[in-house]
Formats: sequence, structure tokens, C-alpha cells
Amino acid sequence: MAKKIFITATGTDIGKTYISALIVKKMREAGFNCGYYKPVVSGVFELGGHLVDSDPNYVIDMAQIPAAADECVSYWWKEAVSPHLAAKRANQKIDIDKIKYDFAQMNKKYDYLLIEGAGGITCPLKIEKDEKYLLKDLIWELGLSTLIIADAGLGTINSTLLTVEYARSNGIEIEGIILNNYDSSNFMHWDNLEQVENLTGINVVATVTKNANDIMLLEGLFKD
Repeated sequence: MAKKIFITATGTDIGKTYISALIVKKMREAGFNCGYYKPVVSGVFELGGHLVDSDPNYVIDMAQIPAAADECVSYWWKEAVSPHLAAKRANQKIDIDKIKYDFAQMNKKYDYLLIEGAGGITCPLKIEKDEKYLLKDLIWELGLSTLIIADAGLGTINSTLLTVEYARSNGIEIEGIILNNYDSSNFMHWDNLEQVENLTGINVVATVTKNANDIMLLEGLFKD
């Protein structure tokens, strides 16, 4: 069984996939059998039923994972909209049991497994009359702890605190926060880092500069 970590963010387009790729790349370069799984992804380009341009393709290419993108995702859609809406427009229903099965198979394949969410922690997966199933429900049911990716710039204190408090209120353990697009010469970024740690009580475990090709991580982020 793999040691695992779930990557979520304070919103969409914050850099989850980019950071995920850096983490898996770092782990594999250090000699660890680390894999990647993204339960749902939208906004992809596929050819002949195979993903050729998507978040999984990006991570696999950067981290040099010996796998096809199709093997690392349970559901994908071409339209770049929320998973619940993408599934609806494709006349599909997201089967959470399928996601759990695929996750279990990936869990057996690797010693370390990074799971990337879609959008933010409240991203809807199934919205039906008798069921409202959000990403936080999947994280909790899979028994995963999470890393929160946040932008280093203006507004990050508010969005990070809201994400942290929502995760906590839903029983999700937070292993740390990563600030993306961090500029060490920017006084606001310094203060954002300090206040995020001060107000949440959670460590910023890494900062990533724009277009970085490496990440420095604390040990012990992947959990059994």
C-alpha cells in the first residue's frame, strides 16, 4: 500500500498540476516509486479515445512516470467546466465506486501516490436531487490528508484561511501549504507567508517561484 497525499487548492488555476508535477518529479529523481492519479479532469484534448493533452499528460511528461495518461485518471471530458456539469453534458454519471476502485489499483502499483483534485476543495462531483457529493467528500472517504496550494499574491490570506477552515470543519487533515508564484523580493509575499502560518497554525512547507523546475519539500508529507 502506498503512502499518499492529496493535492487541493484555494481555487482553480492556482497551479495544482504544476506543483503536483514538481513533487512527483522530485520524488522519482530521488529514487522513490511515486505515481500520480487524478480522479476527474476536464478541459482535455483526446485522440482516438486516448488523452494527448491534459493535466495527467503534463505530470507524466515532467515527472517521467512510465504510464499512459489514460491509466492515471478515471473520468475525463473535453469541456473545461466543473466535473458535475461536464458529466451531465456528456450524458454520464460519475460513479464514486469506480473512482475508489481505480484509486485502490493505483495504491497497489506505487510506493508513493500523489492524488490531484479538480478546482478547489468544494468542487462538485455529483449534484443530484438526492445527492450532493463534493471533492471534500471524496478526500474524506478515501482517508487522505491534503496539501493546499495557494497563490503567493494579493488575496491569498482570505482564500487560504477559508480553505483551511472548510477542510478542518469536514475532518480533513492538512499536512501543509505551498505558496505558488512566490517572489522572495516582494514584501507582500513575505507578509502573506507569515500571516498564513500565523492565522492558520499550519506550516508553509514550500514556496515555488514562477516557472521553477524544482521544489524543496519537508520530509514526511506522504502518509500511510
